[in-house]
Amino acid sequence: MEPFVKKNQSYFSIESWMSQFPGLIAGMTTKLGGVSKAELASLNMGFHVGDDMEAVCTNRERVSTLLQFPLNHWVGAEQTHDTVIRKISKHERGRGASSYETSFKGTDGFYTSETGILLTLCYADCVPLYFIAPENNMIGVAHAGWKGTVSQIGRKMIDLWVEEGIRPDQIFVVIGPSICEKCYIVDNLVIKLVENILEDVDVKPYNLINENQYSLDLRMLNRLILLKAGVPDKNISVTNFCTSCHHDVFFSHRRDQGKTGRMLSYIGWKEY
Repeated sequence: MEPFVKKNQSYFSIESWMSQFPGLIAGMTTKLGGVSKAELASLNMGFHVGDDMEAVCTNRERVSTLLQFPLNHWVGAEQTHDTVIRKISKHERGRGASSYETSFKGTDGFYTSETGILLTLCYADCVPLYFIAPENNMIGVAHAGWKGTVSQIGRKMIDLWVEEGIRPDQIFVVIGPSICEKCYIVDNLVIKLVENILEDVDVKPYNLINENQYSLDLRMLNRLILLKAGVPDKNISVTNFCTSCHHDVFFSHRRDQGKTGRMLSYIGWKEY
């Protein structure tokens, strides 16, 4: 079953989680319903793509109102395609919410068990990974492009939670809208890195389509990494939405040749 349900032109919700876990909010924005212009039209959520800062803040305020989650309770990151993951506390909320300067530097993942914090990251093809361990109230989100994926950022989140006393079989993961294998062509350099972490896997997440050209399924690769980290198959849900194919809904860095906006993944516990 598709985990992402469109609630409004501007965002999708992970409906199964939200109905199962009261107080949880989780999902991803679209490119629709904002004020940004030209190739960034219209709901660009990224501060780092040359957009007018006022436009980005207006877009964020609109989403904040739709989600009923105050913007000054969000956290955001300066993402670097690495595997640095930060545990967030209430006193840090607001960082990266209204400016890039205040964001967490060199960070590609967040987690927390506290209420009243919205963990957010930006995307335009890379894979958003959403995590929840409901028995411990732990939630998290990670940004997995090919570099973060082959560096196993998904496994790193699991390992950090194990250190918190959470077993892998208590963790549920949703793999969100991102570029599909038909749209994502890579070279031998990337495939060699993929092979290094999947030596004992029979079904590979890539296919040779031409000399030194492979189609790579980043979502499948992340799923395989999570399975190897001990997350049960039944605990992992994968979207069918491709950011490149669904051009009417999503920004895509590859499809739009780098000149594009960013969607926002988010997860948080509301304060009641």
